Amino acid sequence: MTTAEAIDLTVSKFPFKEYMTSRSRPRKAYSNIAKTVVRYLKPGNKILDFGSGPCDNTAILQLLGFECTAYDDLQDDWHLIPGNQEKIISFARESGVHFKLAIDHTLPFEKNFFDMVMLNSVIEHLHDSPRELINSLLEFVKPGGLLFITVPNAVNIRKRIDVLSGRTNMTNYEEYYWYPDPWRGHIREYVKDDLSKLAKYLNLDILELRGCDHMLENRLSNLAQPLFLFVTSIFRGWKDSWLLVARKRENWRAVRTLPQEELFRIFPNTKRH
Repeated sequence: MTTAEAIDLTVSKFPFKEYMTSRSRPRKAYSNIAKTVVRYLKPGNKILDFGSGPCDNTAILQLLGFECTAYDDLQDDWHLIPGNQEKIISFARESGVHFKLAIDHTLPFEKNFFDMVMLNSVIEHLHDSPRELINSLLEFVKPGGLLFITVPNAVNIRKRIDVLSGRTNMTNYEEYYWYPDPWRGHIREYVKDDLSKLAKYLNLDILELRGCDHMLENRLSNLAQPLFLFVTSIFRGWKDSWLLVARKRENWRAVRTLPQEELFRIFPNTKRH
């Protein structure tokens, strides 16, 4: 089955008919995520989709021959509409995806089991450092396995222009102000250097770190898209999103703390007594 066929079949079976075809869910993003996985893994390999949401990407990858497990708390506003959680879990089951509902934030997985853990549009929502979470997730990845992350670009060309015009490069203020507690939107978006350091601190080898277009159809008219693609083919740091694929080393170990002197360098105002 081709990537395009897997996307089409998933769209046809998805229980929320306009979700996967809306401008906020561009087909190019689905295709890019699936093609990236296909480049690095073989059919039958095991994937953990952490923060899977309604399992749209997970179902596509399951159709492409991977053995997929999805993990999410399903606590977004629209997840909580009566009946929606049940529809998502049923869709996952019918798609062959092993869905785990995050209830108490435990991670009920076997160590060194998965060939890849992926977090697509997840870490920008974290209120704390991703250090503990991702180190814990990597314990479930086999030596030589992969971490796959996609995030919005904090300094894409639209945001650069918005800031110069006096507008925010963050979530629009109306959405933030009126959102019912707790806030589930973006906390910290990323730039290329952030992801490079993330891989370094996690003790991983970067295989791929590049700008990509996951929100293009949502943000720009059809007339403006060719110009955007031309400009960002030259200035890759202006793309709307970043994609990172990094490999867990054979002798990998989690680095969760730093020597005190290194912490003093990072936090120079920390008291030394």
